[in-house]
Amino acid sequence: MDQLSKEQIKKLIRSHKLKDNIFEILGLILLLCSLLVLLALIIDLSTDGAARISKSFLTNFPSRFPDKAGILSAWVGSTLVMFVTAASAIPIGIAAGVYLEEYAKKNLFTAIIEINITNLAGVPSIIFGLMALGIFVYKFNFGPSILTAGLTLGLLILPIIITATREAIRTIPSAIREAAMAVGATKWQTVKHHVLPYSTGGILTGIVISLSRAIGETAPVITIGALTFIAFLPNAPISTEAPFIHFDWIFSPFTVMPIQMFNWVSRPQQEFHVNAAAAGMILLLMTLSMNAIAIYLRIYFRKKIKW
Repeated sequence: MDQLSKEQIKKLIRSHKLKDNIFEILGLILLLCSLLVLLALIIDLSTDGAARISKSFLTNFPSRFPDKAGILSAWVGSTLVMFVTAASAIPIGIAAGVYLEEYAKKNLFTAIIEINITNLAGVPSIIFGLMALGIFVYKFNFGPSILTAGLTLGLLILPIIITATREAIRTIPSAIREAAMAVGATKWQTVKHHVLPYSTGGILTGIVISLSRAIGETAPVITIGALTFIAFLPNAPISTEAPFIHFDWIFSPFTVMPIQMFNWVSRPQQEFHVNAAAAGMILLLMTLSMNAIAIYLRIYFRKKIKW
């Protein structure tokens, strides 16, 4: 009987190992398929638009002549909008995630907030555009500006940042909190010196995912009145005259890379389609650059952690 029981255990272990191996192979296949799709996209964009990328393409304004058209106003607009988006969403998202996970009492009120945050993460982006049109454009009179676009996309990615922050904080063992408080640390000192540093990697991952989504959004910025053709840049934020730093640029009209690409793709001339492919490569490079910065910051903060 004991021998039979041992055989059954061995069969059970072999069965579980087989299932683990099958799952591992299946996951590897799916990962390779995803990478192949991304590689095919990059190759397709490179084949069509690599020859079009040049200094003039980056420094010229859009034009009705495809060989003279550029993306200067589009990439500058995307950069400024992403700056406002990050400045408005990241501090609030991290603070909200820390409060809900570390300070808020677990009651009906916080449960309702958590459910709403989860639901907001799945709301179509066009809904945020319609909300921003009524609140930021008409109610607060911000107009179709960089500020409006940044705040709109900030609201769009806010639930993602909050959720990512909470999930990252949950991975920190309770023993770290208990050890810090055992030596006299306050709640905030525990969060500041232990919880946040250890959860930086997960938080940064969530931020990059959210910003990567925001930089490619088109529906919300079109809804609030982004221009499809713009041949000027916002006022410079820094000048040589006092007060040296200006914020007039946040109320300037704007366009972004996805809108510029859509404008070119909708035209019948093949040359504009080549321009759109080249702009797609630049947009992909901007997204990968954000990922690279996040990876660098993750490594930097991990090195500063005292073990």
